[in-house]
Amino acid sequence: MRALITTDTVGGVWRFTHELAAGLLEAGDSVALVSFGQAASPGQSAECAELASRWGLAFRYVDSDVPLEWMQHNDRCFEAGDQLIGAVAQEFDPDVLHSNQFCYGALEIGVPKIVTAHSDVLSWARACRGETLQRSPWLERYCALVQQGLDKADAVTTPTQWMLRALKQGFRVSCESRAIPNGRKIANAVPGNGRRMQAVTAGRLWDEAKGVTFLEKVTSPMQLVIAGATDCDGSTAPELKNATLVGPQSERELLRLFRESAVYVCTSRYEPFGLAPLEAALCGCAVVARRIESLEEVWGDAASYFRNAEDLSDMLAWLWEDCGRLRMAQQRAAERASRYTRAAMVASYRALYSSVAETASVT
Repeated sequence: MRALITTDTVGGVWRFTHELAAGLLEAGDSVALVSFGQAASPGQSAECAELASRWGLAFRYVDSDVPLEWMQHNDRCFEAGDQLIGAVAQEFDPDVLHSNQFCYGALEIGVPKIVTAHSDVLSWARACRGETLQRSPWLERYCALVQQGLDKADAVTTPTQWMLRALKQGFRVSCESRAIPNGRKIANAVPGNGRRMQAVTAGRLWDEAKGVTFLEKVTSPMQLVIAGATDCDGSTAPELKNATLVGPQSERELLRLFRESAVYVCTSRYEPFGLAPLEAALCGCAVVARRIESLEEVWGDAASYFRNAEDLSDMLAWLWEDCGRLRMAQQRAAERASRYTRAAMVASYRALYSSVAETASVT
């Protein structure tokens, strides 16, 4: 199978697609990865160079700064992306296009198209602001781009059932649709020692969805550590006086931080899956999460949940006071996280690729 996969360099979509690409290559497939949003970071470029070095002609990567459909200047994202993807497809000759942006589901590319919906602006607004967004030329362009991509896709996937329901609240999905959970493979994840009694969180700190400002109200006996980018497309993260901000981290740096920490705190108000808490749990952290439907779907009873700052403050103190209690929470999270493997995710997508390709050949 030859898969042309689109990604972005801004958030968790990058980790999802890199993990998927690595698994597909291990299974004997070929992958062309095309990124959008902004230029790849040195760490992201190094990750792709490593795949190219290992897999040779079976892998290629094309970097671009073509804007994403949710960005304010989204008026050229489809046309510029069309040209770029078309050029890559002509050279690569894919069997399937797997787009991790909605709009490229509408490309006339001559192969089956799968769109993975990691999030969408309308469900983001409902979760973060409790209301619909005001109409604007930008929002109208965004909604048109999303709907056109969904209408012309052969299949749509989401990382959770919750995200699939949320997507269908705002947009029409008329093709085959299913939830395929994200998966992660981390070698030698949990260290034997060296773990600090600190709580960590990671993600796009400028994004309201991450709810980072919530930590201002939290009193914690543990040090609070926050990793992630602080600005993007005009949005900037607030300063927090009761936490240590360590900025953007490479994959290696972030996993090291997780291995050194006792607890992962997921403050997100909107989190269609959450790769960071999964990675942290695989690295041995207990997971403490805001009680929202999507996180309950992913974590079940393996996470400890809070509704407000007082709950979280009490929970961190409760884990701080009893090492045995903390170890049990870490074990529960690790056991649950072990369900979400790269192998399972890749197998599900390979089966879907084969299914849509077979259907296309018949029709």
